[in-house]
Amino acid sequence: MYFFLSNLSLADIGFTSATIPKMLLDIHTHHRIISYVDCLIQLSFFGFFGCIDNLLLTVMAYDRFVAICHPLHYPVIMNPYLCGLLVLVSCFLSLLNSQLHCLMVSQLTFCPEVQIPQFFCDPSVLLNLACSGTIIKNILVYCIAAILGGGPISGILFSYTRIVSSILRIPSSDGKYKAFSTCSSHLSVVFLFYGTGMGVYLSSVISPSLRSGAVASVMYCVVTPMLNPFIYSLRNRDIKKALQTFLSI
Repeated sequence: MYFFLSNLSLADIGFTSATIPKMLLDIHTHHRIISYVDCLIQLSFFGFFGCIDNLLLTVMAYDRFVAICHPLHYPVIMNPYLCGLLVLVSCFLSLLNSQLHCLMVSQLTFCPEVQIPQFFCDPSVLLNLACSGTIIKNILVYCIAAILGGGPISGILFSYTRIVSSILRIPSSDGKYKAFSTCSSHLSVVFLFYGTGMGVYLSSVISPSLRSGAVASVMYCVVTPMLNPFIYSLRNRDIKKALQTFLSI
């Protein structure tokens, strides 16, 4: 679990670093312009780290599934080789996803003085702002979203369906609480990540206001990665003990 948490933290750092420095620079200089090349670079890093977050949350759901449903086989199944392989596969798929989006956007033509309704370059928004035909590219974006978005969500739902069924078979209430408490932090992060992510894209459909899109984007790119360490720290007994030991020195 700590191995996956460390990788999730690194992905969160990269996720925020892809967008926040440019946002802070725009606020400081009041110069809200990004070049075409900078937009593609930001798009690549944003897609890469965002996809890693998505896939790591799925891997962590599988880790919780093995820990609760097959506790005696956990050290054998979740061995260091498999854990490293899962992270490497997540990185490879994320790199492929980011480069596909970057390649699609690089083939688009835009009208002069295009205004992006968010503070970062998002592929779906850029496709809507393009002047050239985007039907095939939209289909490809939806296919990628269905594979790299629907697949992880389905994996998380399947894992927690099995986890809940296993928890319900535990006879004691203390055992049920202990088993569920090991998943509460991960569930909180999952709801935050996917909830704010859906808010970013639904806000542009439901409300055309630039302010609502900006608020949803800040929640997705800033607040959620910032809350992840606090959620896991407050729910982790080992970290609480280490903090108490540090404060008592």
